[in-house]
Amino acid sequence: MKWNLNLGVHLCTLSFVLLQSCSQVSTVSNTSGQYAEGEIQLEVKKYTLDNGLRLIVYENQKLPIFSYYTFFDVGGRHESGGTTGATHFLEHMMFKGAKKYGPGIFDSMIEGNGGNTNAYTNFDNTVYYQSIPIKSENVNMVETIIDMEADRMQHLALVPEAFEKERKVVLEERKMRYENSPQGQLYLTLMQEMFTGTPYGGSVIGSKEDLLNLKRDQVMDYFKKFYTPDNAIIVVAGAVDAEEVYSLVKDKFGDIKPSTAEIKEYRKSRDDTSLYRHQAKYGRHIKLHSPQSPNPIFMMAYPGNPIGTREGFVRDILASILGQGESSYLNKKFVVGKRPLFTSVSSHNYTLKYNGIFWISGELLAGKSLRSSRQKLIKEMSRVCEKAIDERSLQKTKNQYLIGYIQEIETNKGVAHFLGMRENYFGDYSYYNKELEIYNSISVDEVKKSCHELLDGGKHLFVSVWNKNPKKGR
Repeated sequence: MKWNLNLGVHLCTLSFVLLQSCSQVSTVSNTSGQYAEGEIQLEVKKYTLDNGLRLIVYENQKLPIFSYYTFFDVGGRHESGGTTGATHFLEHMMFKGAKKYGPGIFDSMIEGNGGNTNAYTNFDNTVYYQSIPIKSENVNMVETIIDMEADRMQHLALVPEAFEKERKVVLEERKMRYENSPQGQLYLTLMQEMFTGTPYGGSVIGSKEDLLNLKRDQVMDYFKKFYTPDNAIIVVAGAVDAEEVYSLVKDKFGDIKPSTAEIKEYRKSRDDTSLYRHQAKYGRHIKLHSPQSPNPIFMMAYPGNPIGTREGFVRDILASILGQGESSYLNKKFVVGKRPLFTSVSSHNYTLKYNGIFWISGELLAGKSLRSSRQKLIKEMSRVCEKAIDERSLQKTKNQYLIGYIQEIETNKGVAHFLGMRENYFGDYSYYNKELEIYNSISVDEVKKSCHELLDGGKHLFVSVWNKNPKKGR
């Protein structure tokens, strides 16, 4: 789908296309990062090691730098009661030392050579990334990064003292993102309510209770279950030689054992689509109190669709037409119109691997009635499908998407993430051209039909946060 790289909302979006042996290469076109004849053309080489590790390499010799991404198919949805936050906690601990490269060495090695490194976790996956010059003081940083990544995939230390120290860091992160943030409080409540009873109905950071009680052995269990070569994708983009990268990866990662049958079965159990069906109770207004929110902010959500479905693509376009950008319908109606209600308004189609939600969010102008504004918004939703969607708005959105795709692949970091996300979700790094084909095939009538199906049924949940809401009200 159209990717939102803000992982707080990560759109952050399936058949696998794996090569038959590690020596085979899949190459797409003979151009590099170009748009021609209706397609984005990227020269990419893909390898699969015998242990299941997938490697994707994009050669870009313009500058002596490269980006290195590792995608693990594990996120918050893989956790169970009592262990929420374990995946995110593990992400933190991956920077705290392994067998060969001890505490602090990973960061200092990269940053000391002019690079940067970070990671993120969402409901569906965990991603680690570095960007760095090819050579520093005659050291081949490609080989060094591969060696460091192989070390922590096999020999993560999870030193008890570092574990307890990082527990405090994660708890503080949760406090900053949720308890002390009206926007975070709003988002977390919406996710919990819309995905109640499903693996998406929690917090990626974890509940405070679980974080306080999480054991080192539980985090190590997640490491052993999910940090295996057959559950990982490496993407390297930059001034590299693909065959050399493959040789180094095969040397450092080739002997790492893949998952056991038991672990594969556990991972498969978390992919049961019946676990992710919407069970929310709609038609409610949940009121949250926050002294940090002098004006009401809100989110109004509808049940959505999984990533990769045609309906999901259609509703990407719908979200853009309704509420993305200054020229969007809702912005012109409620922000810059003759009778403005909101300081800001937007709409988003959030597609996860096995389900999704569609929401409208905004902030009221000072002095505007929350109750009256909510009623006016709901009323407008009953007629927006016919008023907002036409050929002009549809074509504008398609043009914006194409520009967005081109802009995303202008850097090594961007193209590595671009390819890795599609390989991770669809098993095909070149899925972007299918996406563009689908977007281009969508008609005005199809968007209107989807809009009516989404908005006309009254299946929505409204959540607001305000310093005048009851302190314990819901």
